[in-house]
Amino acid sequence: IASIMNRVRDLKNKYRNEDNITDELNCTKISADTTDNSGTVNQIMMTTNNPEDWLCFLLKLEKKGIPQMDVSLLNRLIGRYSQAVTALPAEKHSQDESYARILVRFAELKALQDPEEARDQFHLARLNCKKFAFVHVAFAQFELSQGNVKKCKQLLQKAVECSAVPPEMLETALQNFHSQKKQLLSNEEK
Repeated sequence: IASIMNRVRDLKNKYRNEDNITDELNCTKISADTTDNSGTVNQIMMTTNNPEDWLCFLLKLEKKGIPQMDVSLLNRLIGRYSQAVTALPAEKHSQDESYARILVRFAELKALQDPEEARDQFHLARLNCKKFAFVHVAFAQFELSQGNVKKCKQLLQKAVECSAVPPEMLETALQNFHSQKKQLLSNEEK
């Protein structure tokens, strides 16, 4: 046991020295390495492995460019979001808002590449995190953007039926839907 503990301590020190992991986990410093954040990922997985740390890391990674314009960044982000989803068991984190945000953002990024895979990811997010209104609204927005108006309305109605919170978000999304707006929620409403 002592040998294992020494090895873990050595690995922690190695990653801390190489990548300034402590600063990255606290979301205060952007790593000089813009292509490979495996040290940060390994640190998250070896220590906390919680949705908050993953989300902080992923959002910071997204700030390095515009995924819609940079295919390389989009692929890197999809890979990292996939890693986060795999590392975080749904049965443990389904009530965690950060976990729900990871699932939704992963689906939104997948929508830029493959709408069918994105639909599967949105469905997974809705199944695992049905208490959050933003999960349902994001899925409904995706369906609306795909031209599936009936499916969009159905998703919003089911969200109301399952008492997703906050209900005001669902009410606003439904009002915007009935007003035939292209966006179910404005940036301010989000």
